[in-house]
Amino acid sequence: MFRNRAVWLAALGWVSANALLLVLADRRLPLDLPGTAERPTSAYLVDFNVRLAEVFLIMTLAFFLTRRRPRPDLAARAPERATALRETLLLIAYGAGGLALGFVVGRTFGWHPFGLHLAGSVNETNDHVARSEALAWAGYNLVVFAIVPLAYFWRRYPARALNLVSADRRGDLRLIVVVLLVEGIVQIAALRPEIFDLGARQLLLGVPLTFILYMAGTVLPTMVFVYAILIPRFVKLTGSVATTVIFGGLTYAALHVWDSWAEYGSPREAAVSIAFLLLTYFGPGMVKVWLTVRTGNAWVHVWAYHALAPHTLVDTPHVAHTFGIHR
Repeated sequence: MFRNRAVWLAALGWVSANALLLVLADRRLPLDLPGTAERPTSAYLVDFNVRLAEVFLIMTLAFFLTRRRPRPDLAARAPERATALRETLLLIAYGAGGLALGFVVGRTFGWHPFGLHLAGSVNETNDHVARSEALAWAGYNLVVFAIVPLAYFWRRYPARALNLVSADRRGDLRLIVVVLLVEGIVQIAALRPEIFDLGARQLLLGVPLTFILYMAGTVLPTMVFVYAILIPRFVKLTGSVATTVIFGGLTYAALHVWDSWAEYGSPREAAVSIAFLLLTYFGPGMVKVWLTVRTGNAWVHVWAYHALAPHTLVDTPHVAHTFGIHR
């Protein structure tokens, strides 16, 4: 792994993103995040690097929990190299087009651009997300990034080739439980989610609504587009799991380019936003790839590291507020 050029480039990119924020953001981040007026840039950088340590902890746990399992041959699940390259390039172009159209649709209706996160998700609080925006966002992403790609590839490849079948259900379940417990504890400690302040009615209605909304708007689109379809092709084209993990992390980060905190009004703001985007999503994207390549099952990361923690755990108060669910 340490002879892999992509690994060293990724490490250099991580250090460069840290340095870029220190130089360009000055003492305060020019982003639409709560608390940036009081919190220095250095505090965010400490958080990012601590989270990266947690990323490697989870990846190490996943390695030990799967070390005795036969390693799935994801390259064999992809088509021959020329076809894999063509499909990968078309998928990347399609994804970029989906994000561009999501920008247009969102702005046309006076909403935030449609990315893989609803405005107000995880590390932000926006009181101006309407129900119509939340529902349109979920429906758009489900159709564009999940239903359409899956319908196209389902006709050409079996479910196993799309990483949709478990080869070891008991092993997958054990991995899901361990990773979910670790990630849940980290999310509670780091973000102090307000879900524990909600009333019984808000929990009863808000938890399943949040689960369904985010399953449609971010979890299934991410799972299908990146981890079911692109990851086997990355392995085929690179011949390297390490490079695939890095490419998957970058792809996952790119799908969040329209997060509502980002500012692209000037070159400085754009550079800061992109650096912040990479530091936020590159690590979690790598975890999701690692869970997939270790198990051959794209569903594992859905339950272990996405649908329940962080989204249902962290975003239920936001959804309860958006849909007017009171105590």
